[in-house]
Amino acid sequence: MRSSWINKLSVILGPRPPVSWLLLCLISVLALIAVLGSSSSNSFESVTSIPVPDIYTNYRRLKEQAAIDYLELRTLSLGVSRQRELGLCGKEQENYVPCYNVSANLLAGFKDGEEFDRHCELSRDGQRCLVRPPKDYKIPLRWPAGRDVIWSGNVKITKDQFLSSGSMTKRLMLLEENQIAFHSEDGLNFDGVKEYSRQIAEMIGLGSDSEFLQAGVRTVLDIGCGFGSFAAHLVSLKLMAVCIAEYEATGSQVQLALERGLPAMIGNFISRQLPYPSLSFDMVHCAQCGIIWDKRGTFEVVGLGMVSIMINFIHGLPFE
Repeated sequence: MRSSWINKLSVILGPRPPVSWLLLCLISVLALIAVLGSSSSNSFESVTSIPVPDIYTNYRRLKEQAAIDYLELRTLSLGVSRQRELGLCGKEQENYVPCYNVSANLLAGFKDGEEFDRHCELSRDGQRCLVRPPKDYKIPLRWPAGRDVIWSGNVKITKDQFLSSGSMTKRLMLLEENQIAFHSEDGLNFDGVKEYSRQIAEMIGLGSDSEFLQAGVRTVLDIGCGFGSFAAHLVSLKLMAVCIAEYEATGSQVQLALERGLPAMIGNFISRQLPYPSLSFDMVHCAQCGIIWDKRGTFEVVGLGMVSIMINFIHGLPFE
C-alpha cells in the first residue's frame, strides 16, 4: 500500500512521470556533484600547496649575482653603455705594483718602515692595466706538490740571491735546475718548523700544535710571510693561515706564498689598520715582522680588534 505522499506525487505527475523531469533531476544532480567536487579540490590544493621561496643554496652563486647587480647599477649610474676592457701593461712593467714608490714615499716624509708601504694618496697617475705574467712563467704544480715545489721563473728571485743568503735560507730553499724546493733532504726544515710551532703552542698553554683546533684556533694571520713554510705547516694542521707582508722589489714574500698556493696579500700594520672585520682571526703570528706594538701605546693591538691570542715570538731563530 502506497504512502500518502507517494499518492499525492502520483496525482500531480500521473502514474508515469515525464522524461523531461527525469532528465532535469539527473542534470541537477550532476551539476551539484561538479560544484562540490571543484570546491573541495581547490580547498585541498590551498592547504597542501605551500609556496617555496626562491633561495640560493649556493653562497658563491648569490655573491656573484650581487657583484653582477652592483656592476650593472654602477654602469647605469655613469651612463656608460658598456665597461671598457683593460689592456695589458707594458713589458717593462712586469713587476708593477700600484701605489708602490719608495722614492716618492721618502720625499713625502715617510720613515720607520712606512716608506715601504703602498701610499695611493701620493699616486695621482694610477694606471689601469693588467700586469703581464713573467716571461718564463709556468702554471704552478697541483696541490699538494705545489706547496713544496715551485718554478723559479715564476718569482723575482735570482740564483745569486739564493747563494748569497744565509745558511738557514739554503736549508729552506734548494734550487734544483728550474725549480725551488722548500724541503731539505735531511728534513731539517720540516722538523724546525714543527718544533717552532710546538713552542708557540706551549706558550699559550697547549701540549702540542695539534691541539690548536681544540683550543678554538682555526684562522691565523701571519704577519711577514717569509717563505710561507710556517703557513704551509699550519695548513697541514687543517688551519686557515693568511699571510700579509709589505712588497719587496727584490723578491716579494707574498709572491712566494701565492706560488705555493697559500693565501697572501700585500699589506702591513705599520701605517694603517687593515680592513679586516672584527673576530676575523683567532691568532696573529708576528715573527720579526718589524712592527713595534707598543710604539703608540696599544693603538696597533686595539686596531686589530679581532685577536684572541697574540703571539710576538721574536726571540730565537724564526722559521719563515
